[in-house]
Amino acid sequence: MEKFVAIIMAIFAAPLLIGGAYLLSLGGSPYYLIAGVIILTTAFLLFKKHWSAYGLYALFIVATMAWALWESGFYWWALAPRVGFPLIFGLLMLLPWVSNKMLGPKTQVNANAAANTSTTNTAKKSPLYYWGLLVSVVVGALLSFGSLANNATDKLGELDLTAANDDEQNVSSDETSANLGDPLSNGQQTPDGEWSAYGRTDYGQRYSPLDKINTDNVKDLELAWQIQTGDVKGPNDVGETTYQATPLKVGNGLYLCTPHNWVLALDADSGETLWKFDPQVEENLQRQHQTCRGVSYYAGQATSPVQVQKIAGNTFENASKQCDAKIFIPTSDAKLYALDPNTGQRCQDFGDDGALDLMHNMPFNQAGYYYSTSPPVIAGDTIIVAGAVNDNYDVNSPSGVIRAYDVNTGELLWNWDSGDPDNTAPFDVNDPTQTYKTSSPNSWSVATADEELGLAYFPMGNRTPDQLGSYRNAAEEKYATSVVALDIETGEARWVQQFVHHDLWDMDTPAQPTLLDLDTADGVQPALVVPTKQGDVYVLNRATGEPIVPIKERPAPQGYLIAGEHAAPTQPYSGLSFEPEPLTEKDMWGASLVDQMMCRIEFNQLNYDGRYTPPSTNGSLVYPGNFGTFNWGGIAVDPENGVMFGMPTYLAFTSKLIPRDTLGDAETNKGEQGVNANEGADYAVELGPFLSPLGVPCQQPPWGTIAGADLATGDIAYQRKNGTVQDLSPIPIKLELGVPGIGGPIITKGGVAFLSAATENNFRAYDLKNGDVLWNVRIPAGGQATPMTYLNSKGEQMVVLVAGGHGSVGTTIGDYVLAYKLGDQAK
Repeated sequence: MEKFVAIIMAIFAAPLLIGGAYLLSLGGSPYYLIAGVIILTTAFLLFKKHWSAYGLYALFIVATMAWALWESGFYWWALAPRVGFPLIFGLLMLLPWVSNKMLGPKTQVNANAAANTSTTNTAKKSPLYYWGLLVSVVVGALLSFGSLANNATDKLGELDLTAANDDEQNVSSDETSANLGDPLSNGQQTPDGEWSAYGRTDYGQRYSPLDKINTDNVKDLELAWQIQTGDVKGPNDVGETTYQATPLKVGNGLYLCTPHNWVLALDADSGETLWKFDPQVEENLQRQHQTCRGVSYYAGQATSPVQVQKIAGNTFENASKQCDAKIFIPTSDAKLYALDPNTGQRCQDFGDDGALDLMHNMPFNQAGYYYSTSPPVIAGDTIIVAGAVNDNYDVNSPSGVIRAYDVNTGELLWNWDSGDPDNTAPFDVNDPTQTYKTSSPNSWSVATADEELGLAYFPMGNRTPDQLGSYRNAAEEKYATSVVALDIETGEARWVQQFVHHDLWDMDTPAQPTLLDLDTADGVQPALVVPTKQGDVYVLNRATGEPIVPIKERPAPQGYLIAGEHAAPTQPYSGLSFEPEPLTEKDMWGASLVDQMMCRIEFNQLNYDGRYTPPSTNGSLVYPGNFGTFNWGGIAVDPENGVMFGMPTYLAFTSKLIPRDTLGDAETNKGEQGVNANEGADYAVELGPFLSPLGVPCQQPPWGTIAGADLATGDIAYQRKNGTVQDLSPIPIKLELGVPGIGGPIITKGGVAFLSAATENNFRAYDLKNGDVLWNVRIPAGGQATPMTYLNSKGEQMVVLVAGGHGSVGTTIGDYVLAYKLGDQAK
């Protein structure tokens, strides 16, 4: 047995010796080389049955504990990979089948025992070396497991939610003092029990004034109904085929879309499918995304509520009809359809028998390179459509133009192209010589609108190629990676606030801007709040673009640039930020010393000078990575209290530029990650998460958190790790490390925030005040969509989540729509 243990230790020591020496040559920690030498020496002495192995290893454990505590503090998830295997080997050495085999002179545990024992028996007594090792292992284990009781990463606190309570004394139960959004086109406000746009209203707050479900009773939520849509990922679909849809609730119907752009109208009481519109979008592996985040609703002029009818078959095949109210669906083959919300039939007066081809006037029209994944914004009688352009596939790609159409006819009213921003007069859609700018920055996420101010707000992306800046003109540099306010009537840009200068990192502004009237030290201001991939949350005056929470500039790294490239000397940051601290070698993580060492080696090999380290041919570390601290899920805002709730996520990425003449036969263009060709450019680019050899993030957890902050002051009240690894680990253990995720939250007047999103098949409700988990249920697939809430015909508050998984983050694929209500009602 002792020889077996010695061999195992020697095998473990070998990579530590080799890798540790290489790490030291890179300027890294000497510990791993020293550990390899000591473990290998211990293995040799153990193989030779020398008691000195125990003394040496006891000293090693003491030194390892001291080093681990110095590097990581009293934090279990940082200590575990450092001390885990050293302690396990110590335990193996303490086994009687090992220790009883030791030979040579033996020091007695006490003198009396030695005086009364024969020479033969003395040889079998355990020496002080044994007890020294035992004590070091026990103390090490106690320190390690004791750290489980220490909350080393969470910030605990509370939001001030007294404003809502004060309001309740001054208004009736069916009113709210908060500005919850513009009226619908028929002049009516969205009823409290409905959800008429992606963020509930065009203000994008993701806030419901319903309070029947609250912090006291949310624990009693039960499944009321569930359906499966029938639209699932197929063998020929792109990797990122994913459910991201937030349903709308209008009248008696729920409206949602599926990854292949079906539109389903469900009975809001039972979930029964009343009609299905399937535009029969063809598969195309050139798309980077196969998804749909939602549909848009236009109320028309009618004042009577929508009454969805039961229609058999695929309504795409039915005859078109005249429509007043409309449901709009953008598709992944670059179409925009207008549908009658009652029957699902196409609206005959809109575009070409209910459809617009969004490829008109595009400079390039490669199939699968342009499409809309987010619902258009509707303001008055105008529908404004933006779209996504594939990242890093081709220098010559379609335009990121934003276009406004008449909501009833489909007539083009204006076009705003960030590559030519002053020319907003509508192009002739039938004139192929009029073309928008090649590859100009696009807006792929969700927009918002304030009709009173006459402005629509678009989160802007970057020009492709994202990591190569030499192709951009001055206008593209100005509007890329920003939020821009466009005049709803003319399309002219009224103001812009940029969040990254000369973006070389694909830090697109990913989330829908949120609008609210914010009570500040300078009085009530019309505010806009937008979170970014970098972790900054910008709070601006939405009328002027001026900051409410201060914005400052700081120096940015300038090294590692390729010939002809430059980096901005400074970059902006917000006074409200969830930006993580810069990574150091001590932050590297792994399941054991070996893979932690491998992460340290790669960390030292990569170029990294902190946030905004430019991409390079050697490979650069990008942290926060372009997965984003925040992504399209964004934040939810309580407009009555002026607070936000969100899910900051932390994953480092790597970015490497590959000279065209060295690309060879590398497989390219399989999604946003991996190698993308940048056809027409001198460099391809390779992007991906910074992972250990075991496929887990190289930086230590938590990787996912939930947080609450005051928007007027920029103060973060709490930030807590979120989610367990039960669906990431081969063994389904509920270890709460804080896991990454993508998707968004909602808030209700009942003081509850709902969020799924994490890479764990769970749906949770949180106390908005402090982030406590109040309700937590398993769901049958990944919940990478933003939930919503409404009242059914009985006046019961429902909470709905679409659960279908996410192709590129690896959660369980499905096609579920889940509806919950309070338990006594569900029964």
